Order: sequence, then structure tokens, then C-alpha cells
Amino acid sequence: MTASSSQPSLTDLLHAAVTAVGGAERPGQVAMAEAVAEAIDGTSHLLVQAGTGTGKSLGYLVPALAHGERVVVATATLALQRQLVERDLPRTVDALHPLLRRRPEFAMLKGRSNYLCLHRLHEGVPQDEEEGLFDPLETAAPTSRLGKDLLRLRDWADETETGDRDDLTPGVSDKAWSQVSVTSRECLSASKCAYGAECFAEAARERAKLADVVVTNHALLAIDAIEGAPVLPSHEVLIVDEAHELVSRVTGVATGELTPGQVNRAVRRAAKLVDEKAADALQTASESFERLMELALPGRLEEIPEDLGYALAALRDAARTVITAIGNTRDKSVQDEDAVRKQALAMVENVHGVAERILEGSEYDVVWYERHDRFGASLRVAPLSVSGLLREKLFNERSVVLTSATLKLGGDFNGVGASLGLAPEGVTGEDLPEWKGVDVGSPFDYRKQGILYVAKHLAQPGREGGRTDMLDELAELIEAAGGRTLGLFSSMRAAQAAAEELRGRLDLPILLQGEETLGELIKTFAGDDRTCLFGTLSLWQGVDVPGPSCQLVVMDRVPFPRPDDPLMSARQRAVEQAGGNGFMAVAATHAALLMAQGAGRLVRASGDRGVVAVLDPRLEKARYGSFLRASLPDFWYTTDRNQVRRSLAAIDAAAKEAG
Repeated sequence: MTASSSQPSLTDLLHAAVTAVGGAERPGQVAMAEAVAEAIDGTSHLLVQAGTGTGKSLGYLVPALAHGERVVVATATLALQRQLVERDLPRTVDALHPLLRRRPEFAMLKGRSNYLCLHRLHEGVPQDEEEGLFDPLETAAPTSRLGKDLLRLRDWADETETGDRDDLTPGVSDKAWSQVSVTSRECLSASKCAYGAECFAEAARERAKLADVVVTNHALLAIDAIEGAPVLPSHEVLIVDEAHELVSRVTGVATGELTPGQVNRAVRRAAKLVDEKAADALQTASESFERLMELALPGRLEEIPEDLGYALAALRDAARTVITAIGNTRDKSVQDEDAVRKQALAMVENVHGVAERILEGSEYDVVWYERHDRFGASLRVAPLSVSGLLREKLFNERSVVLTSATLKLGGDFNGVGASLGLAPEGVTGEDLPEWKGVDVGSPFDYRKQGILYVAKHLAQPGREGGRTDMLDELAELIEAAGGRTLGLFSSMRAAQAAAEELRGRLDLPILLQGEETLGELIKTFAGDDRTCLFGTLSLWQGVDVPGPSCQLVVMDRVPFPRPDDPLMSARQRAVEQAGGNGFMAVAATHAALLMAQGAGRLVRASGDRGVVAVLDPRLEKARYGSFLRASLPDFWYTTDRNQVRRSLAAIDAAAKEAG
């Protein structure tokens, strides 16, 4: 961007913004801002890896605000959305206002079910016969958890300005929230709703239409791309933060599911609105589907078995008849008829849509049975790949910047690029979006601040079974570190087993994911140096604990997808059939991303010191080990167990002295 006398330079703008948020300018942040400005000005695409501590939100906000066109910023986590809207954007806008001579407006926009629905709150939820005909707001005992939550929601409805679930603290259960919210399919639409003029979701949309920067989440971005009906206002620049999460979020949105319970609820809702013949046909189809699902064994369905095909066809046809019938009848005796009708329609349309999609048997879809201890069996369908969808819908007619601390796997951006539908960097063609990858590094000196230790003497982890040698090693490392350990396990079962075993062995407090809310666990962990926190992959993303409370990050094994994961194994096979290396493209890339995220928990500030310990010898011995290690920060590397114990003891002693 060239600076003319009337237009401040990017350097001046960045300096003003960094000063306003109380930070220090970093070379990586300047390099990132310049690369983002260049991509936006040239309407091209950019993948930018910005390590922890770069200050990446300002690295993209400043050039985007300076450009002056509308920008959508999509993030994966609530914490980052909050940080942008409550801290980074207000301060940045204040700082840039005098230089830009305009005041960019910003707004937050999420999917409809994130906002309180006043119609639901005041008119109640259409009830299922078997659950009683009463409004849950009236019948839930005020002393029950649900009753208390609902009473709080009623009070909150009078004082909230946004109606956004995330602004309610403490939060309420999913069950309580579902009583006061609707999906976009269930919504009556503002023009038909008695509360349309005061609707929180509509107000958020209106604010977004007027804003220069719209902050949203990956799920809404995916809905916007897939559904074909635009939810986001038109924009010239899209910035995807935490971009390593995008493919799995888009896959989640594009996944359909059928369960007996869900089909049953659709039948009950629709039965009151259509004639007996149509209702009976759907009821009969629902019962045969339920009988089949009782026998369903988990795993992928390469072909749809004949009996399932019949059951799905019966469901699809009966649902189609009911959808037409609901549209044609009116019944004045049904209270709040429009809402009841809309909700029933949404449920039956979903059953129809998923049944039809599975029957179509597209080669681009993967179908499988899943069993859940609590919820029984479900039938699921997901796209084999979302790369084509992303290439077509994401990189069209706007400049896209994708950023994260982990985008460069095994030394280049092509792996992540391929999952997003991008050809290898530098390959051009008429339907291929042009992009470049930039790694702006990290302000931390990883080789001085951290050690990567691989316990190569341990036995290779098997499919199942206790790993006593791994637990012995874990106990010794934690003792040497004096606690201060974040244990990241590849499954909840492994985390529970380790917590149980080590609570009996060590005189140190061990917290376990699931025993408290994540927020509470992290607060306790950060507040006491001797504490350890054990959890699974989902914990890896959101933990930010600088300082002496987290000086040892342990991973129990390389987190490959489970061999029986139907979607991952189907994706792996598809790559192999196309002549590629399925294991490296799918399983190793998946593991590399999670390990890079996990290792990223160790060094969060320039004074942090510590060890990332991987208790899986394959990281040193296997052929793919070097690819995985190249995806991690450039720590000092060792397989010497005595060296690591000495280092941990020294770090522990230094922390005690400083404390």
C-alpha cells in the first residue's frame, strides 16, 4: 500500500493500534500486516502462519480496516470472538479513527439458534403428547435445574440487549436453551411473527448489514456457503482465523443424521396437523426404521443394505406426503398454529432430506452407523471431502486470508491447502484460485525456551490395554516437574485411567476434564503451580496458561484418527485410489495438526520455559516421525530421559525460587 500525503502508512496505523492495546510491535506482526494488505489490494488469497505471541488479530484487523471495504472475520472459538469484539476491535477503531478520519463500525453475527427467541419465550414450546401438554415454563418445578434456568432466562430476556446466549453468565443447560431458541428452519420469519419487530436475531442481522467488520463463527460461514441462501452480508474480504479448524467445522455442518428418537419426535409433531392416513404411514415407516436401528452395528456402509433401503424409502415417501399435507391444511383449534406448523415442518423436512440424501448414494458421500452409550444408534452421512465445496464457494469473488498458529505441516502449506481445495502453491490454472503461503514465525526463541522429549524406550502403544510403562514414565516426569503439567490424551478413557492411577501414586492435585467446567478447571490449574490438568484433544485448543503453572505438556501417544473412524478411513482410501499417499494426507496430517496445537500450549510468553514430552516412541522411530516433528515448534530435541528429568527439576527449582 503506498502512502500518500492524505493516507497514513500501514506502519503508522499498526503502531497506533499496537500502542492502544498496550502491546509491543513485533517483526512477525508487521510482516503479516504487509502480506494481508498485499492480498487484499490484489484480490488474491493468503495462508499465513503466525505463531503464538505474534499478535495476529491486529496483524489482519489493521490492514483490513485501512482498506475500507466490508470485512467478515470468522473464528472457531467463542473466546476469540469475545476478544475481538470486546477488546481488540474497540481499541483498534479508537486508535485508527483520527488517522483514517472515519470510524469503522463492527458487529457480531451468529446462527439464529444462538439468540433468544421472544416468540418461544412468551408462547412456549409446542409440546409432544407424551411429554404432557403443558408449557415447560409453567410446569418445570422452580426448584429443578431446568426450572431455575428457565426463570433466569425470563429475567434475562428483559435486560439483555443482544439476546446472545454467550452473553448470559453463568450459562444455562442445552435443554433449557432449546426451550427458548429456534433454528432458522423453525423461525416464523420476522414478517409473520408477533415479536418480529423486537427479534434479537433480526437485530443482529441489521447491525451486521451496517457494519464495516462482521465477526462470526466457522459454522455460520459454512451454512452461508452450503445452504445457498446468504446469511452473511456481502463482503469484499474474508478473514478466517483459527483456520486449521475450518475443514472439520464445515464437515460438521454438511453432515446429516437420522436417529429413531428424532424421527419419532417428527412423527408426533406432525400427527396433529395432517389426516390419519398420512400420519399412520409416517408412524409405520418410523417403527420399521427404529427396529432396524436396534440391530445396527457401528461402521461404514459401503452399500446401503436392502432392508435399510426399504426403510429409508418408506420414510422419505411418507415424509414427502406429510410435508405436502402440512402445507395444505389449516386447523383453527391448534393454538399458535403457525409456530406449531413451522416446527413440525422443519423436523419432517430434515427426516426427508437426510433419507433422500442417503438413498441417492452419491460417491461423494460417506454413510455409517454410530452407537452411543447414552443415545443409542444413529445413521450419519457426511461429504467425503469438502475441498471442492470450499474451492467453489469460499475463494470466489473476494479476497480470503486464512490464518492460524498451525497451517504449515511437515514444512509447507500444501497439506492444509489441499484440504481447502487449493492446488499446490504456485500451480495455476483457470479454475484454480491463486494463493501464497507466508510463515511470519514467532517472537519466541523455541530452542532456548523449550525441549521436545520423545520417550523412545517405551513400548509402542497398542490398540487397547493399559500402558504401565507409559504411566510409570508419566509419574516420574510429573514428579520431576513438581506438578505444573498439562496432560493431553488421545481419548477420554486414557485421560481417566491416567488420572485414577496417578491420584493414587502422587501427592499432587490432578484435575480431570469433565469433573468441572473447562473454565473452572483452567482457573484452578493456573492458580496453583503444583496442580496437573488431564484432558483430551478438545482441551488442546483453548488452554492459554503462561507462566510456571504449565511447564510440562505431555502427550500420551501420536493422535492418529481411530482406524475404525468411518469418515477418516474413507477419506484415506479416496486419496489412495487417486494415486496419493492416503496415510500421510489424512492420518499423519490430522495427527500433525493436533500435535502442533498441543505443543503450542507450552510457550505462551517470552519468559516461559518447559518440556513437551511425547510418550510414544514412533515419533522418533517411525518413517513419518520426521514429518510430525517438522510440524512442531523448533524446540531443542532429545530422547535422553535423564537429561529431561534434570531439566524439569531445574525449571521447577527456578520457578520455586522466583515464586
